[in-house]
Amino acid sequence: MTYDYIIVGAGSAGCVLANRLSANPATRVCLVEAGPPDRNPMIHMPFGLAALAQMRWLNWGYETAPEPQLTNRRLYWPRGRVLGGSSSINAMIYMRGHPQDYRDWAKVAGPDWDWPQVGQVFKEMEDNQGLDDNHHGQGGPLTVSNLVQPNPLSLAFVQAGAECQFSANPDFNGAEQTGVGLYQVTQRDGSRFSAARAFLDPVRDRPNLTLLTGAQVHRLRFEGRRATGVQLRDRVLPLAEGGEVILSGGAINSPQLLLLSGIGPGEHLQAVGLPVLHHAPEVGGNLADHLDITVQAAVNDRSAIGIAPSFLPRALRASWAYLRRGRGEFTSNVAEAGGFVTSDPTRDRPNLQFHFIPAYLHDHGRRLSLGYGLTLHVCDLLPKSRGRISLATPDPLAAPRIEANYLSHPDDLPVLLNGLKIARAIIQAPALARHIARETLPGPQVASDAQLEAFIRARAETIYHPVGTCRMGSDNASVADPQGRVRGVEGLRVVDASLMPQIIAGNTNAPTMMIAETITRRMLGPA
Repeated sequence: MTYDYIIVGAGSAGCVLANRLSANPATRVCLVEAGPPDRNPMIHMPFGLAALAQMRWLNWGYETAPEPQLTNRRLYWPRGRVLGGSSSINAMIYMRGHPQDYRDWAKVAGPDWDWPQVGQVFKEMEDNQGLDDNHHGQGGPLTVSNLVQPNPLSLAFVQAGAECQFSANPDFNGAEQTGVGLYQVTQRDGSRFSAARAFLDPVRDRPNLTLLTGAQVHRLRFEGRRATGVQLRDRVLPLAEGGEVILSGGAINSPQLLLLSGIGPGEHLQAVGLPVLHHAPEVGGNLADHLDITVQAAVNDRSAIGIAPSFLPRALRASWAYLRRGRGEFTSNVAEAGGFVTSDPTRDRPNLQFHFIPAYLHDHGRRLSLGYGLTLHVCDLLPKSRGRISLATPDPLAAPRIEANYLSHPDDLPVLLNGLKIARAIIQAPALARHIARETLPGPQVASDAQLEAFIRARAETIYHPVGTCRMGSDNASVADPQGRVRGVEGLRVVDASLMPQIIAGNTNAPTMMIAETITRRMLGPA
């Protein structure tokens, strides 16, 4: 069979594309995913995300190259390798970003990406179960809900933020992003509502939609400069005449596939022994991510989610409540509360984001920490440092080289330093201080700016938002045009977070789905 569209990657963008492009029964669509189906129960129980970091068969489990500004550490980069992609393993936070993000996009990629247009797309995609006003939508495919049962410490965090003069904000996607509050999440009836559940489940039985799992694409096939299909390990999936391949592998895998197929910086392709189909210097460049640092504290009661024998009765009750009614503590997305603030008064919009966790979290959940504690993350939303994705080898099964280049711009470290100080102030505010026995990280002995900067370099990690490596723009130097069409070739698009010209000031899952919907509207018209 030949296909009108072959979509590579069944993540947040790929699921939207498969749904929309297969709506016409005369259009043959193939969605290809390297990972397995999303059947694991830990995917669907929100609290199960604490175990997903251990499940390498659902996760690409990438590592960066040694980061020069972070004591040459290799940072762990989990990315979803399963139907739903990272939306099946993330913390389910529903966040659009700041309107100024999209005004900035519009300057380089045209009016389709301005806030009034994308804001309307967000609303039409949304089925908000907790908020009903002119900032939100009902009846769309993506269910968004309030947390079912927030932990008392998450509520205390919001109060502590208010005690630090940060306004309480019940809706970060509403009239104002600034403030502290509880996050809304992509959940329905207490269960994860991933892109696969929202966009694939309703259409899996369409006869014109072929869904292949466990099928990793090795490279793209071309005749001249026109894409003709994709190469799997043991076969080729061919395009029909005039068809398109759409890369939706995300900020790592999409540029990797372009490079493997001969599209990228010519000197780099030649250095790894690959022929150059199209010299595109920006492929893999412009990599941006949110670098994150944490404050941790031991609590003096058992309000936190703990790893201790005394937590077992609560865990049993939580299991029963979740299985019977979709209620209880196991509906928690763990990162329940947070906020958006400025690092200094000169900023015109929030450039720091908090994620509050009523538990200890070490090494992305891969290392268990006994006892009861809390973790407050703070990340730099608007970093100036940029990195690159490149090939370590022409082997399509090998991981690409990830150079995030964190803190390479001198303006970024002072932002995180100020954020760390603000985070410490919040956990010392009365509403949280009454629960805290002692600060464990950085610890009271770490006090001077030099000590705090050294702590950041030794401990900072990703908060999982890599973007930008196939930048779209109206300029000819961009990898893709504003509709995701890859410049220099035909029949090939990129539609995922790698298109972002600049990083979003917030979590990137919902914006990635919006990108896919916006581009399909240009291809097909509104749903």
